[in-house]
Parts: sequence; structure tokens; C-alpha cells
Amino acid sequence: MVSKKVTLVNAQGFHMRPASVFANAMAKYSSDVTIKFNGNDYNAKSLLNIIAACIKCGSEVEIVASGADENEALAEAVQMIESGLGE
Repeated sequence: MVSKKVTLVNAQGFHMRPASVFANAMAKYSSDVTIKFNGNDYNAKSLLNIIAACIKCGSEVEIVASGADENEALAEAVQMIESGLGE
């Protein structure tokens, strides 16, 4: 299991488009990928879970990956969030 804390930088937070892009990117990994936010765990491969988390700009989240390709999944998740999820 690997994890890293990152801060969401895109102005609109995890709204529909970036959440969809993020969930689709994480779905290609066999590892479990979880977003920890406000004491809750959200499945990073689920668009609805990400939307339900209501993660806004400036929020700190912890990305946790566990499985065969956990390092690659974590690296891509962190890179996507730190780059503003394409916005």
C-alpha cells in the first residue's frame, strides 16, 4: 500500500468532467485506489463516489493505492491532481 497527500488546485474542484477523467484513468489499474477526504474513503474508480465527496478547490486529500500496480496508479493520480485535472 502506498499513499500521498495532495491539494486540489483546479478552481472548480472535482466536478463532473474532471471527476470523470480521473475515474476513467484510475479504472485501468488493477490496484484499489481510494480518496480519503474528511474522514471518509471514496472509491477513486467511481465517478459517483468522487462527485459525492464534494471535494472543492484547496481541499487536501490522501490518495491510497493498494495492489500489483499501486506505484503507477498513485503516481498518475498525484500527477493528475497536481496538474489541475486538465483545467
